[in-house]
Amino acid sequence: MSKYNVSANKASRTYDGIVFDSVLEMRYYMDVCIAGLATGLYTTVSRQVPYVLQDKFKCHDKAVRAITYVADFVLEYSDGHIEIIDVKGMATNEALMKRKLFQYKYPLETLIWISYSKQDGGWIDFYQLQKLRRERKKIKTVKEK
Repeated sequence: MSKYNVSANKASRTYDGIVFDSVLEMRYYMDVCIAGLATGLYTTVSRQVPYVLQDKFKCHDKAVRAITYVADFVLEYSDGHIEIIDVKGMATNEALMKRKLFQYKYPLETLIWISYSKQDGGWIDFYQLQKLRRERKKIKTVKEK
């Protein structure tokens, strides 16, 4: 397991010859992307699309790499609008920072963090899921008192 709890076993996160970064990302592709392409909801689905947040530069004659945000999926709908999707099981501090930088640099783009919760009906907005979990935790704490 990696520090993000991703299995080193690539077979468990491979579908149709594509090795995904996580099982959750693979599941999103299977559940949402393939179905959307089949029904004509999406015209294209792109994977691992990089967005430059800060260009590379030199500092004291040393090269500094660019900072990029790599989106899990970019969905182009049949009506032409685009959504940038990142599948999240958890949000690291780095991911939260890069999200803010993305929103600053690309304010007109629609970036959606999505997660999966069987208890909450399947695919759900990441922040909505966090809110629901906090509310459940509060209720549980009150009941225990």
